[in-house]
Parts: sequence; structure tokens; C-alpha cells
Amino acid sequence: MRSIRPPFAGRRGRGARRRTSPVLAAVCLTATLALTATACGSGDNTAGGEASSAAQSGDDKITIPDDIRDRLKEHGIDVDKWKNGAWKNWDKDDWLREAEDYINPIIEGLWDPDRMREADDPDKDKGVDESDLSGDQGVTDPTPAPVSAQAVSAPYHDNAAEAGKVFFDSPEGTMVCSATVVEDPANPGKSNMVWTAGHCVHSGKTGGWYRNIAFVPSYNDDGATAAELAAATKDEVAPYGVWWSDWAQTSDQWIEQGGATGGDGASYDFAVLHVTPEEGGDGKSLEETIGSALPVNFSAPAVSQVASITATGYPAAAPFDGETMLQCTDKPGRLSIVESDPTMYRIGCTMTGGSSGGGWVAAGTDGKPALVSNTSIGPVTSGWLAGPHLGQVAKGVYDEVSDKFAGQ
Repeated sequence: MRSIRPPFAGRRGRGARRRTSPVLAAVCLTATLALTATACGSGDNTAGGEASSAAQSGDDKITIPDDIRDRLKEHGIDVDKWKNGAWKNWDKDDWLREAEDYINPIIEGLWDPDRMREADDPDKDKGVDESDLSGDQGVTDPTPAPVSAQAVSAPYHDNAAEAGKVFFDSPEGTMVCSATVVEDPANPGKSNMVWTAGHCVHSGKTGGWYRNIAFVPSYNDDGATAAELAAATKDEVAPYGVWWSDWAQTSDQWIEQGGATGGDGASYDFAVLHVTPEEGGDGKSLEETIGSALPVNFSAPAVSQVASITATGYPAAAPFDGETMLQCTDKPGRLSIVESDPTMYRIGCTMTGGSSGGGWVAAGTDGKPALVSNTSIGPVTSGWLAGPHLGQVAKGVYDEVSDKFAGQ
């Protein structure tokens, strides 16, 4: 399986990158994860529309804030050329990698229904080679029995309002992942924060930030078939709008260790996006627009004390087509890839590539649902999925994004 990637990220020489504490080691990124990618898609790389920020002037001309324009210029990027297709240049010298260099100008109209539909899983033959797990030093429970993914009843908004799809462009083409709207402690009731996998925004140790990262909540809310979607309007495919990532952050560990296959960096394969509506919207936040956001539990109990976890996503690799929201519910087991890294949750689930980044939800001590993980890795043959345990590093990523936009 393969992951979905976010819009283009910033890059600096690795040796020059500023370091953060282990707890708050977080960096913005656009990643290509084959190793842990279970949700990716590739399609037409053709751009359309014009690049802009969410803001527009009184005469409806697209405007780009000076800070974004200046940051692009710092890297030798001309804004006009970028919006007219220069973003397709994936030369290593132009592929921004570092946290402070994350830039993702809005290109209005880029994510139209056809382009969203064409994003599927290009790495359907890649995933975790189970032989890579034979030398585990930590605790790994027996492989769980497969649990058949079940379709979420439509309209999806009535049953999983926080779930949606993340779209982005990578060197391999147009990609897709799954994601979840989460609460923002700095803006209660008005969150613009989205949780997904690190490999859906940044390619890890061999690359940089993905480009044109955008989130679509309740994608295909009515559960239309692929044939029916061929003639669907944008409002039908994205009833709550397209929300572009104006900031992305992932763990330092993912950026330094994340790989395409085998599980490298999987224990830290998480990311948080801050989003803004493509068309300016009505002034409402994402949470206000969809009416919901999930809390995140960074002190979830040990695996043995978790009765069940429900994973949600839009699997795009066969036998699925990426258009339908599905879920798996199972009692989790443990998966340890590297003894020194946190042990991961693992559940039986037949969801495939495209489900990467999708939220894992369990009941908290108060009995209410909370996000406890996200889909990170799974074997090529499917049957199970694994997700990181969200501890202090994950909380550091989350808090930094919240703090960055506090009061906005």
C-alpha cells in the first residue's frame, strides 16, 4: 500500500535545520510513504485554475499575501510561474523539505471532481513486507484475523461527519489519503485542524513536502457509485467545500526516518494540517461548517485495556475504488517494528491503499469517542492495518499547530 502526499514543502540543508526537543520535534512536510502508505492514488498531473490565497480583492482578482509571495521568492520560485504549472517541477533542489519552508498556495479550481476521482493508489504493489517484522525486538502479538471493511451508511455526514479525504500531488502523480477533523484547544468550537498520516504530506527521508494539499470533508456524502460520480458536480462530490492546507506539520522522526516500504518511521507517522476554505467561505471554521470535531487522546490506555478501535477511510486500491467510506472495528493487538520506538496498534482490516491517514477512534474514559491513532501501514495483501500510539511527540505536533493559529 502507499500513502497520499500533501502539497509542496519547504527545504533547507539537513545539517542546517533547526532542532527541537524530542517531545516537540515536529516539522511540516509533504511526504511520500511507500513503507507505511496504505492510502495513495495517482492520476492526471494537469493543473488548472489560478494560484491564490483564500483572500480575494474587491474586484474578485486573486491575491496572494505578501508573506507567501516573499517566501516563494526566497526559494527562487515565481508566483505566476508556480500557479501556471511550475509546481510540477520535482527537481530535488526545488523540492522544499524543512518545516519552516512549508508553502502551499491555493490554486483555485485545481481539485475539480474529475481530478479528485482520478486520484487512486499508484503503489498498489507496495506495502509492508511481513518478513521485515521477523526481527522485532519489542512486543508483537499474533497477526490478527482479517476483518471485512463495512460501508458507512450514507449520508456520511450523519454517521462520520469528521472523516474525509486529503488530496495532494507527488512526483508520482495525483494522490489521495484519508483524514479526520479534530478539535483545536486554542479555538474551541472553531477548529480548522485535520489529522492524517505523515506520509500523506511529506515523503520522509528521501524527499520533501507534497504539493497542493487539500481536504474534502464527507467526500461523496451520498455514497454515489463510481459510475454515478462520473457526472457529479463539485457540490455533490464536496458538499462542505474544498479546504486547502495553509500549514502542515509532522514529526521530526518521520522526516528523518520515513520510508516507502518496510515500516521505517511508522511509529511516528502522523501529521496535523491547518486548513482554510478555497473560496473564502462564509467566515465559519471547518468545525462550524461540518458541525463536529473529535478530541485527540494522547494518553490512550495500553492495548490490553482497549476494548475496540474503529478505523475509517476511503480505500482506493483493489478491490475498492476510493469513492466509498468504509470502516473496520476490531480489538487491537500490538506491533513492534523497532524496540526503541513506541509499540503500534494493529487491527484486522481489509481496507487498502487510500485509507492511509484515516482516523482510529476509541471510547475515552468518559465513554465518548476520541481519536487515538491513524492508519499508517499494512501488508500488500491487506488483512490488517497498524497505526501509531499517540504520545508526547504527537501531542507536540498537535499543540504547535494549535498555538500557531491561536486567536485566528
